[in-house]
Amino acid sequence: MGALRRVLHRRILAAICASGAAVAGVAACEPVAGGLNSVAVAVTTDRTGTSTLERIGFHVRWLSCTANVDGGKAGATASASPSRPSVATVDCQGETESGQKITLKGKVTDERSGKCVRGDLVGKVDGKVVFEASVLGNCNAAPSSTPATRTPGGPSRPTVTVTVTVTADPPGK
Repeated sequence: MGALRRVLHRRILAAICASGAAVAGVAACEPVAGGLNSVAVAVTTDRTGTSTLERIGFHVRWLSCTANVDGGKAGATASASPSRPSVATVDCQGETESGQKITLKGKVTDERSGKCVRGDLVGKVDGKVVFEASVLGNCNAAPSSTPATRTPGGPSRPTVTVTVTVTADPPGK
């Protein structure tokens, strides 16, 4: 009886692992519509949003972003009109070190190599707008479809260029 349970447990574990791999594979193969990929947009917005908040004086404990390209329409593939760029809706939630609620929301029309997003984004801390941006990060980087390259001996982190309008004083001012 014990041997049968171990075999069943192993089969269940193998099935769970296979299911997880299949989900990861589907997400990795998500069609890129107009150069946007929801995972890339979410990760890049998370990184650039965190560094923007840190730069303007908020110590970020955590920030987590999700993105949905073109409202999740399955038809948003290569058949999409080249004159109509893809748009990703981004929703980020987080918290500062002092326990203040962070939200970062908006639309992203361009994501470049994990280093930049363009669009219309609003960052709030405890419900107060702390920045509105059309660009977060370094948009001089290569597009997402091109592998990122690093100059030997160059900086290990990209230079961050951010267009920000601050509408609320950071904590401590």
